[in-house]
Amino acid sequence: MHPLGFVLQVLRGFNKNQGMMLAGAIAYYALLSMVPLLILSVIVISHWVDSAELLVALGRYLEWLVPSQSQAVLSDIAGFLESRIAIGAVLLMTMLFFSSLAFGILGKAMAVIFPHRGTKSKRHPVVSVVLPYCFVVLLGVALLFLTLASSVLQSMAQENVYFLGRNWSLFGISGLFLYLLGFGAEVLIVAALYLAFPVGRMPLHHAAIGGMVVSTVWEIVRHVLVWYFTTLSKTSVVYGSFTTTVVALFSMEIIATLLLLGAQVISEYERLEQD
Repeated sequence: MHPLGFVLQVLRGFNKNQGMMLAGAIAYYALLSMVPLLILSVIVISHWVDSAELLVALGRYLEWLVPSQSQAVLSDIAGFLESRIAIGAVLLMTMLFFSSLAFGILGKAMAVIFPHRGTKSKRHPVVSVVLPYCFVVLLGVALLFLTLASSVLQSMAQENVYFLGRNWSLFGISGLFLYLLGFGAEVLIVAALYLAFPVGRMPLHHAAIGGMVVSTVWEIVRHVLVWYFTTLSKTSVVYGSFTTTVVALFSMEIIATLLLLGAQVISEYERLEQD
């Protein structure tokens, strides 16, 4: 098939599956899930990592998810920690439930985009229930790893290397590694979503390419959004105290749209291979 024809086929399939509506649903539930998920992760990880270091690392990588509004989200999480509210069983289960909502709706969206998968294989209901919670744990582990790695790289930034008769600062190198670390984590998370949520077996190279492409496009869009919100946008004037919510929801809808478009590309390619 001609590349242009394939692109049109993907767009038609995305429109037929009401991809924008699915992306909006995912963004809405992601907004509900974000703060409980982050609070749970911070509470658990703070047993092994200093809370101040954890919040610094979290603020850095939140900027990848909610451009220009990471500090507002971080202040809510820090406020919860400072209030030292006792986490009872009911509150814990409630937060865990809300943390998994976005992954549950993502699984349903993937079922719509990969209908041919459902005709060949079925997923056990227990797996469908447990899978979102597995991703909650996975993201917590990823945050722990990113925090530890960030601490090491920030320590490295304070060091100098004596080479060719001069002292060379490692500050720039550590900054590059911090960026690559975040981008690599983003690629792996997106690839893991493609591997886990569609029913049936996803070829590893499809998931890896999808993760790389979606993450790269989002990086471009994210920098444009940061520039727009910090220079031209009047969002804070229009929405006032709702600014953080509106920007976060808008950003998550773009992410969800890119994620589902990538899934649609993989789905259409699989159908071509079957023909």
